[in-house]
Amino acid sequence: MLDDADEIHPLFYGAPKSTEFKKLRKRLVQNVREAVEQYGMIEAGDTPQKWLVCLSGGKDSYTLLAILHELKWRGLLPVELLACNLDQGQPGFPATVLPEFLEKMQVSYRIEYQDTYSIVMDKVPQGRTYCALCSRLRRGNLYRIAREEGCNAVVLGHHRDDILETFFMNLFHGGRLATMPPKLVNEDGDLFVFRPLAHVAEEDCEKFARAMNYPIIPCDLCGSQDGLQRQQVKQILDGWEKNSPGRRQVMFRSLMNIRPSHMLDPKLFDFAGLTRTFDERNSNKN
Repeated sequence: MLDDADEIHPLFYGAPKSTEFKKLRKRLVQNVREAVEQYGMIEAGDTPQKWLVCLSGGKDSYTLLAILHELKWRGLLPVELLACNLDQGQPGFPATVLPEFLEKMQVSYRIEYQDTYSIVMDKVPQGRTYCALCSRLRRGNLYRIAREEGCNAVVLGHHRDDILETFFMNLFHGGRLATMPPKLVNEDGDLFVFRPLAHVAEEDCEKFARAMNYPIIPCDLCGSQDGLQRQQVKQILDGWEKNSPGRRQVMFRSLMNIRPSHMLDPKLFDFAGLTRTFDERNSNKN
């Protein structure tokens, strides 16, 4: 990868010259490109594609934005990218940070203000978590914006660790084996939802955003609540990873290597129709 100013996207201006960072950058590009190709995120045909890239101002969404533009800059992602931040009306939210950053980085964007914060605070009983309602309201607005902008996909910054945590939350609390897929179609059937960071470790997002000195904006709504199920699951996974380095990646690979015949769901495998191939009559002749 070249580092001259006219050979890279502005999002990479000032990137560290260290070998460690170059390896990180290369790994991120490879991981995202692999997910895009493996899950068929680029539709076949000549119809122009446009993605609404959701930008919260956190480390994950900055990483997503930069790597997608890197791939597009290199001619490896033939889609139009539109960054979008949904300002949800949280008190103290630094509303000027993202517009100034995106202007500086020459990134096409849309900033949308919708006070979902007040709705969440009004509707969610004290002591309950905000995430479910907050996420639902945010998603509905993003779908609307995607339609208004002529996008065929909403692109989210969930990474490998988010996917693992969701799997274990469903396992521990939901009684089902499910997680966030890298690609799905919304309920109305008119938009894709993509997660190109599906193969990317959270640690790599953190290292990248910190090294690039992107202006991180914390989420004070969800982050202000203690005892969230997701935080509990994260602590469990952190403990497993500490005791056995590489455990997260092994568990993630298992989500890509599912054997329905070795599970217990009769809707996925016809256990009732399973037959033996051993012929007892022929065996008796011997």
